Amino acid sequence: MFVLGVDPGLSRCGYCVLSDASPGGRSARGRATAVALGVLRTDPALPVPERLAALQADVRGLLAEYPPASVAIERVTFGANAPTASGVLQAAGIVMCEAVAAGAEVVEYAPNQVKEAMTGWGRAPKDQVGQMAATLLGLPRIPGPADAADAAAIALCHLAMAPVGRLVG
Repeated sequence: MFVLGVDPGLSRCGYCVLSDASPGGRSARGRATAVALGVLRTDPALPVPERLAALQADVRGLLAEYPPASVAIERVTFGANAPTASGVLQAAGIVMCEAVAAGAEVVEYAPNQVKEAMTGWGRAPKDQVGQMAATLLGLPRIPGPADAADAAAIALCHLAMAPVGRLVG
């Protein structure tokens, strides 16, 4: 089974595909494995509709190559960076629509939920979350850029939280 974690953004959209395919829910090493990790980029010089179309094509390709059972996406919150919120919301919408069209479950996690799942503290610094993601995935260093590390943390958060959600739901 694949799980896709997404840190939405119009300029940089972080993604991490985890394989969690063994019968017990983990790889042979006892942990999830990152099979694809990186950032989808759009050209800021292009008009927004063209950028959204490019992001949509990239997301569609990623979903086709690694068909996920679930797509975990960071819930967009409005904060100090409100001017970029519009692009982030648009990117999140593209990802969610494409995921549903591909037959995947879509689950949103608030940033503090991801931090708590990764470190035990909902206000953990970004570098601590990234380091924990690297450790849990057996990576030699924190994935870069930060959007990719965030996507890995979101995917790992989903693997940790999904069983609880199924029990409660």
